[in-house]
Amino acid sequence: MAKPAPGMRDRTRMTPEGATPFREVMQQRLARRGVLAGAALLLALPRSVIAAGACASPAPYGAALSFRPVPIGGEDKVVVAEGHRASVLLRWGDPLFEGVPGLDVATLADPRSSELLNSVAAGALQARRFGYNCDYNAYFPLPGHGSESPDHGLLATNHEYTGDDLMFAGFPAYRRFFKDAARAQAEVRALIERTKGEIVRVQQAAHGASVVEIRRRGGRWSVERSGSCNRRITASTPMAITGPAAGHPLLRTEADPSGRRVLGMLANCGGGKTPWGTMLTGEENVDAYFANYGRLLERVTQEPALAPVAAAHARLPLPAGQSNRAWELVDARFDAARHPSEALRFGWCVEIDPYDPLSVPRKLTALGRFKHEGANTTVAKTGQVAVYSGDDAEFEYLYKFVSAGRYDPAIGRANGRLLEDGTLYAARFDADGRGRWLPLVFGQGPLVPPEFAGQGDVVIKARRAADLLGATPMDRPEDIEVNPRSGRVYAAMTKSAKRLGKGRFAAQGRMVADGADAANPREGGNANGQIVEIAEDGGDAAAESFAWDIFILCGNPASPEGRLLTAAEDLAPPLGRADSYFAGYGDAARISPLGAPDNIAFDRGGNLWIATDGQGGGARGLNLGRAVNDGLFAVATEGAERGRTMQFLSGPVGCEIAGPEFTPDDSTLFLAIQHPGQGGTLGPASAPKPGSDWPDGNDLPPRPSVLAVTRARGKGPVGRG
Repeated sequence: MAKPAPGMRDRTRMTPEGATPFREVMQQRLARRGVLAGAALLLALPRSVIAAGACASPAPYGAALSFRPVPIGGEDKVVVAEGHRASVLLRWGDPLFEGVPGLDVATLADPRSSELLNSVAAGALQARRFGYNCDYNAYFPLPGHGSESPDHGLLATNHEYTGDDLMFAGFPAYRRFFKDAARAQAEVRALIERTKGEIVRVQQAAHGASVVEIRRRGGRWSVERSGSCNRRITASTPMAITGPAAGHPLLRTEADPSGRRVLGMLANCGGGKTPWGTMLTGEENVDAYFANYGRLLERVTQEPALAPVAAAHARLPLPAGQSNRAWELVDARFDAARHPSEALRFGWCVEIDPYDPLSVPRKLTALGRFKHEGANTTVAKTGQVAVYSGDDAEFEYLYKFVSAGRYDPAIGRANGRLLEDGTLYAARFDADGRGRWLPLVFGQGPLVPPEFAGQGDVVIKARRAADLLGATPMDRPEDIEVNPRSGRVYAAMTKSAKRLGKGRFAAQGRMVADGADAANPREGGNANGQIVEIAEDGGDAAAESFAWDIFILCGNPASPEGRLLTAAEDLAPPLGRADSYFAGYGDAARISPLGAPDNIAFDRGGNLWIATDGQGGGARGLNLGRAVNDGLFAVATEGAERGRTMQFLSGPVGCEIAGPEFTPDDSTLFLAIQHPGQGGTLGPASAPKPGSDWPDGNDLPPRPSVLAVTRARGKGPVGRG
């Protein structure tokens, strides 16, 4: 990273030394743990919290999982539990509208015939087709909000990013940007020049989200291309900026001097649904799309007035030079040296109304700017709306937003304004099993001038504000979901290769300690991640304090290099990288090993479904002695089987599993297969080929796709009954 401009270093000083060390109070936690387990974490709160999208007539609490687990897979195919069927519903390049041709995948590997490299209409066509790298899925029943139809609805799907080396013949493999960046960047520039910038327009059109009408007939799902709500949202779709940062000087640009309008959304990973029937989608790795931060810092030395905007990027740093996709060569707003504020207009949660294709998506600045993974909503006892979100980077934080106003079912989607005004919090996990939600409020504590001039500054620099308040750095916070039966909150920490216990190091623009703590108990590298269970005080999502515990310390319970822990007292840090814990469940032979939890979801019975991204079979992963694919797992959160993970599905080679989403009756589970074949390329001949040709087979390029998983016969809940 480029050196900070003069005067910036003090404003980006490190996570405060005053944060309570976990090891000093670990014994307090062990003494109190039994009390906490009985009084808080095992407190059933079925009526105190209503999760957004929860079914009006939920299944009996703890309805048992009944499928036979599948073995962890390594083949290039989807394997699903016996008695179930997984069907491809949507693939990258499938048309979403009448009269639009599908993508000719067979031409992609040949740069002379690929339509993506040889058609001046390639970008326009992609904007009418299903986008790339599907992630979060949200199902909205038709004919409208309030319906519970399990057979007819809208599917809204995020398209996080483009896997360019599997889309465009000759695009350099991703790893080459680390090994020989100058040459790889030159090859990208050549492709942009050859296509006269059309490759960038294709990439931008393949980002964003799709909303498409789907229907189930005769047990099979299909796309309704004539659906009146069908829509593509891309990196160029006009959007409104709302909340405390709307109109802020740091968000104003030449193209938008008001600071209230922006084009597009990027890197949309996880998401959530609101009680009023809209989709929330989080922008995650937005920094990678921008370029030339180093030149911006050079400008600051000559133009001191630019120092505030340059400093605002410090905790979400931008590339110093050319970006890997080099959009800045075609679309100047991605050049930070020329347009210093543009990147600050990304990194937000976005609200989309799937039922109104003419509605303008809204960026919700009240929820803070960081690398959003998910945005999951619940209604508190008070009627206020709470939104949970993780910041998906190593040593970043968990956040919660609580609205100032109260949810009113009578006004429908007008409730969206609740997400414009409220309190943003960051989580602190104490070693005694308690925790605090720390309010990121201007004028309180250290959030005062000169560093912060108002609440707009606080939400734009949410990471910095959380640093100053002493929030707990976590092992890559991913999805956060509320159990619709108990009200407890579950947060996935996917992994951290940098939790080594060697001291302090630079992470995302500040220094942090890399030692283990109670919420992140492994040292030596946390390759498998963990899931944290939270019980808000009083069962109220608006509470400012909570009890917490480790629910699952992911891994292989049969690993010869680790221990299967069965008592909470055994979780005292530091733990070994191969140690595992499954909520006290102790029968290793009946536990499916898993690592790298990412997206999570609940069925109506309160069972947690876990999609993985990057679980490995080598010595740094699950210690299985072979490469393994990612999968989908289910686990009971109550009863005798609590903590026993069961693998339900295994994905193809190179993919991540993402976006588990149930219909209101649990009879269909939608699931995204993202980046199958990752690690290969479409050329040149000397480059490694894709390890997957899923879903089309016949050595065709792999395509990210959405699955519809149902019972093979009849219509019952997936995985249960």
